[in-house]
Amino acid sequence: MPHNQSISERLKKDAPASVMVFLVALPLCLGIALASGASAFSGIIAGVVGGIVIGFLSGSQISVSGPAAGLTVVVLNSIETLGSFEAFLLALVIGGVLQILLGVVKAGLISNFFPSAVIRGMLAAIGLILILKQIPHAIGYDFDYEGDFSFSENQEHNTFTDIVFAVLEPNFLAVAICLISLILMVVWDNKIKSRLPALKVIPGALLAVGAGILINYIAKFAGNGWVLENEHLVKLPSNILSKPLGELFSSPDFSAYQNPQVYLVAITIALIASIETLLSIEATDKLDPHLRITPLNRELIAQGIGNTLLGFIGGIPATAVIVRSSANIVAGAVSKLSAIMHGVLLIISVLFLSSVLNKIPLASLAAILLVVGYKLTNPALYRYMISQGPSQYLPFIITIVSIIFTDLLVGISIGLMVGIAFMIFSNYYKAVHVTQKDHLYLIRLKNNVTFLNKFTLREQLRRLPEGADVIIDIRSASFIDHDIRETIEQFEVSAPGRNIQVEVRRNKTYSS
Repeated sequence: MPHNQSISERLKKDAPASVMVFLVALPLCLGIALASGASAFSGIIAGVVGGIVIGFLSGSQISVSGPAAGLTVVVLNSIETLGSFEAFLLALVIGGVLQILLGVVKAGLISNFFPSAVIRGMLAAIGLILILKQIPHAIGYDFDYEGDFSFSENQEHNTFTDIVFAVLEPNFLAVAICLISLILMVVWDNKIKSRLPALKVIPGALLAVGAGILINYIAKFAGNGWVLENEHLVKLPSNILSKPLGELFSSPDFSAYQNPQVYLVAITIALIASIETLLSIEATDKLDPHLRITPLNRELIAQGIGNTLLGFIGGIPATAVIVRSSANIVAGAVSKLSAIMHGVLLIISVLFLSSVLNKIPLASLAAILLVVGYKLTNPALYRYMISQGPSQYLPFIITIVSIIFTDLLVGISIGLMVGIAFMIFSNYYKAVHVTQKDHLYLIRLKNNVTFLNKFTLREQLRRLPEGADVIIDIRSASFIDHDIRETIEQFEVSAPGRNIQVEVRRNKTYSS
């Protein structure tokens, strides 16, 4: 098991994985920050703290934290409502403290109430969204920012219209770069590395990015007009080192404590960030090839400490993020060293490598995310869910569709409601079972019998003919609601008036 491995053994897998996670996280940090109305550097700060601080404190070995698309609208609206980014930072500090308190009171247990079908639906939906959102970037249409996972976009665009516009106006160099990057990653990871173990430390994603830069440089040198520039490339701030620290980092405006809106924003951040984290952790644990289980209350405390720190230094909120975590798993990470190292790489990239990283085509990054997306939503998952029957595959499919056409939290909420509805209806039809032989009727109560089953039970009792012999067997019921007990007791009293002989078979622990 990974925890028994030495650091050097872990590094052989975690170091290459950290490079892939870094390449995935970099554009997401920038895109989410700018879409949130914050500076690009705020997104980098969130990625660094999410990787190093939260990664170190977390009990998860393979999840990766950073700025999350699910909080983009919250951050943007909060900054506008509170009037300044500094006032928002105060709300983030308070929200982080609330997350710590949620962990202390063991609120992580709510994760146990997420149905497996809904979690698998979330994973499949994220995979499909990654594929759908990366198709335009792969074709060279970079209208939408990296990290936007909502269906509706700015200026009346949406996920599908972006694909249509991309197909109508393809950039053939971007297409070529994406295809070559995809082929290079697949061949490298599945063929070459297996035959040459010494090359396992070189991630295919790094080669894909290098190939993209090289192809674009050759196109520029050839002067054929196909070169990718500006919006088609990564946009990392290039003047970080020239600015004083005071201009890079922001501090909370503590004078805003009198504004009640600050506390409302803090509660909103704490709840949404915590729910998104728990969902991501639950999903990540299902993907973990070593089947490790993350201590959820510790995770909430780690996230709270990270967000409190981000509030003090000028970052945007961080959560555990399924996209980065999935990339980490796909890349073969075995411990939290990968998440921590990806945070270090983010620091190095901002300080020393911005000029190089700004040459990376988004089409190359699209190829990396397309691979991650396929791993999350591969056909085997759909075959497995269909084999489990409608009670599993219907919530699974509905969760997928809901997330694609809304956003993560709304889609999950719809999936949860559908899952609960299936549970209720399944129990509704199975809880009361009636068999008949001549004048003898056997009514068995099974599973959980609640007030929802009262109508069915009353109808069955009402239909019994006069002179019938009735046995009501409640020994197989794991729970009997008060309404059901009352219905049975009333029937025992009224049955002699209909010349019905009734016997109620109870467990010894049952008390009338």
